[in-house]
Amino acid sequence: MTLPKPAKPLLSRRELLANAGLAALALKTRYLEALTGSAPGTTPTPTPTIVQTPSGALRGEKANGFSVFRGVPFAEPPVGELRFRPPVPLKPWSGVRDATHFGPAPYQWHDQSRFNDVLIKHSEDCLYLNIWAPEGKGPFPVFVWIHGGGYVAGHAFESIFYGDQFAREGVICVSVAYRLGVFGFLDFGPLLGAEYNGSGNNALRDLIAALDWVQKNISAFGGDPHQVTIGGESAGAKLTDTLMGVPSAEHLFHQMISESGGAERVWSESDARLVGTAYGRAWVAQASQAGQPGFTLPGLKTADPDTLIDLQHRFMSDYPYHFPLRCEVDGKTLPRLPVETVSAGSTKGKRLLIGTNRDESALFIGAHPTSDPTAKDLGNLPVTAFSQVLEKYKDVYPQMPDFQRRIRAVTAEEYWVPSTRILDAHIHGGGTAFMYRLDFVETSGRLTGFAYHALDLPLVWEKPHDYAGNVDVELALAKQVHVAWVAFIQGKTPAAPGLPVWPEYSLNTRATMVLDTKSRVESMPNEAELRLWQGVL
Repeated sequence: MTLPKPAKPLLSRRELLANAGLAALALKTRYLEALTGSAPGTTPTPTPTIVQTPSGALRGEKANGFSVFRGVPFAEPPVGELRFRPPVPLKPWSGVRDATHFGPAPYQWHDQSRFNDVLIKHSEDCLYLNIWAPEGKGPFPVFVWIHGGGYVAGHAFESIFYGDQFAREGVICVSVAYRLGVFGFLDFGPLLGAEYNGSGNNALRDLIAALDWVQKNISAFGGDPHQVTIGGESAGAKLTDTLMGVPSAEHLFHQMISESGGAERVWSESDARLVGTAYGRAWVAQASQAGQPGFTLPGLKTADPDTLIDLQHRFMSDYPYHFPLRCEVDGKTLPRLPVETVSAGSTKGKRLLIGTNRDESALFIGAHPTSDPTAKDLGNLPVTAFSQVLEKYKDVYPQMPDFQRRIRAVTAEEYWVPSTRILDAHIHGGGTAFMYRLDFVETSGRLTGFAYHALDLPLVWEKPHDYAGNVDVELALAKQVHVAWVAFIQGKTPAAPGLPVWPEYSLNTRATMVLDTKSRVESMPNEAELRLWQGVL
């Protein structure tokens, strides 16, 4: 039974964030590159390669000095009776499984159904990962990448996340898919019974299942299961930071990379149940309005996924809080807030590379916002609390134009302060860390002069886009940033030719590498601004 689809609404701030990895960067790299690893017309013919893993044999492809295995399952498909349930361990298969094509993308709003004009299959059967492995026996360090997309969108196989460059430099790169939207971040306990309690953490559980698969299988590809770095950007970074506070995942990774993250965006169990209950009310109401009064809560378990996603889209627009779909403190997977668990020592002895971009929010609220932010712009605070802090920005930055203060304050609320909070908790709990801030800016286009959200991605993956207006400078910085990230993944201090010596972060100095056309190290950066958020966020 399906319900009428709504008219396509205008692009919202949430949808812009969900599209950030796909559209905002307008990368010249194409979907074909994600399938081949090279630009069209330059791809050598790949040769088959077979790896025997504890889960079963996989047939991938080898070319350009590395092997790639696509669409590798790491859990049973979460479909049928497994919908809204925790991931179930993968059953080993017999014979040789083909791993030359990407698996389906997680279900999401179908504005996302095309990527560079190539149709993408979306499915609830989405728990797959992709592996790029260097030639040789290893053992090689492993980098597990978690894509962003606001918890409601994104793809593990976006071409910018193609791991060929890391593989050529002796790093196994693994990109992971996880359930999105209501399939991965909504607590169905209030709607379907106690056995569904905590289902708002299903995406987090998916990632734990993927990391467990990596521990058990990655040595077959030459990987070192004792040298696993997890990382991500935006929602992927937030999930990385949240995983730092999951006791059952402590043994599954050894280092973390967080780009524009933080661990504040987590519901209490009661708030998560309120969101689930509100979704259930909307479900019943829309069915009644469509003349289908028999469309009751148990029908959620068998409803067409498009219907669930269509309601999700409208529900998120109407809900009074930004990003209502998020992880929850359920007392099990997340026993308490991640920052509390991390501060108590859950990441003791581990290393963290973390940072943000100076003008993250310019991508969402505009390059020259003329009005104060609303609830639709804020992910961690109500408007009243945020407005009180924003008013104080005039004291810290009296000469700064109002629009810049708005950008700075929303950037702090969404990314910088949450990242600082999880970083400080990590240091307090006995970990070590390196912090950065990206100040590099575009010199042409709508966002000229801004270091906006997601601008770090083409640098980290050394795939600079070509409309920045200063492509040669961007290419040089991309080389430095990528080399520094590789060094960190290999267990060394992040370093690259041309970068200053990168000191460890401490609570006394807050040493921060400022990545720019000429990078520099700053101590206690923007300390007066940071004090504005003390006790608020």
